[in-house]
Amino acid sequence: MKLSRQLPLNALRVFEATARHMSFTKAGDELGMTQTAVSYQIKLLEDFIGVALFVRKPRQVTLTESGQKLAPRVAEAFGALRNAVADAKQIKSDTLFIHTTPTFAARWLSRHIGAFQLENPGIAVRLETSQEFVNFSQTDVDLAIRAGAGVWPGLDSHLLMRGGFSPMLSPALAETIGGVKTPADLLKLRLIDAGDPWWQQWFHQAGVSDPPLQNRTGSRLGAQTFEAAAAIAGQGVAILTPEFYTDEVALGRLMQPFDITSHDGANYWLVYPENRKNAPKIKAFREWIFKLMPSVDQQGQKPISGA
Repeated sequence: MKLSRQLPLNALRVFEATARHMSFTKAGDELGMTQTAVSYQIKLLEDFIGVALFVRKPRQVTLTESGQKLAPRVAEAFGALRNAVADAKQIKSDTLFIHTTPTFAARWLSRHIGAFQLENPGIAVRLETSQEFVNFSQTDVDLAIRAGAGVWPGLDSHLLMRGGFSPMLSPALAETIGGVKTPADLLKLRLIDAGDPWWQQWFHQAGVSDPPLQNRTGSRLGAQTFEAAAAIAGQGVAILTPEFYTDEVALGRLMQPFDITSHDGANYWLVYPENRKNAPKIKAFREWIFKLMPSVDQQGQKPISGA
């Protein structure tokens, strides 16, 4: 019996898209199918398995218990197929597709990636940045550097850098109020993105209870790197990860007035699918980055040398 007769691959692909979007219409838009065709494929799969996978409601579908169990395994299987095809297409001049946050890209990776390419001339680098977590099963991304707790199902994760945040500003701005001598002095200045929850947490740790942040006018610039640029220009006080801005402090462009660094549990991690840890280009990048940034063992995460 042919594989296509044994396993309805097209219906599984339709199911994966529908479960991800929780919508027959959106799944159809992604796959170039009508809603009716999507519904037909789902019915074929349900008949094949012998159980209902979706509860159909007016303008809404939800997964049944069987559907909830099946969906992640089907997504993982299609991700493995995508990775297998990508590995099969590897040629001598390969491309490493990296996804990371704008701040990590601007403040660390862009300054060092040239060294990786010199050490690995057969590997080209493609870099994409966003604040969103990339879905490895839906993209061609090989590895990512992301901020978080470090536990993501199906991914190997290795700690790169501990997160943390503290107010930083230009020395010239500090002088406009005769210097910043106490944490409360910062409230005399404009706070860049005063709505950022980091501010409330930091002031609490610094001993300033109930700082008046709610009614402050503030801009939301979307990434630390932009907020740091505004702080360097003297436009206000930014709350930043100090480790990214050691050069600016050394040059006198920024200052960290208080040795108080708060943490919200998010650190920077190198992540990639478990089933691709031995891909040559991923191994090359992994080994290279930890020459420059030795791993920090945390919560059972083993050092990269043991991976």
